[in-house]
Amino acid sequence: MLEGWFLWFILFWIVFMIVFMGIGGFFMFRKFLKKLPKEDGKSDMDWEVHYVEQTRHLWGDEQKAFLEELVSPVPELFRDVARHKIAGKIGEIALKEKASSITMDILIKGYILATPKRDHKFLKKKLAEEKIDIKPYEQYFLMSSQ
Repeated sequence: MLEGWFLWFILFWIVFMIVFMGIGGFFMFRKFLKKLPKEDGKSDMDWEVHYVEQTRHLWGDEQKAFLEELVSPVPELFRDVARHKIAGKIGEIALKEKASSITMDILIKGYILATPKRDHKFLKKKLAEEKIDIKPYEQYFLMSSQ
């Protein structure tokens, strides 16, 4: 039979594995749900890719650099996913407005609508540093998810 420290090590390892497999499964399940097709036949991720591809030529260097600054607080592991989600929302707005290029206005609107409320504090701070008035975007902060 198992005794002493080895028993505790095995029990700790079992709990550790169950917890981390549960966390991994949760994130895999969320990704699976985002890939399920909706009524229109496309999933959320398919629409993100569509909007990014349709508006790729509208991005200027200044807007790309500003988007990079906005996603810089996101951990490196999740940064690509966050950038793609935000760029998809920005592309959606640009296509709805029939914009000829991605402007800072569209970029800020898209960032607000694509990110949860907890990230808005960073955006407001960044806009204050850049001396950009946030009053025109107050309605988007209210519309934002979560």
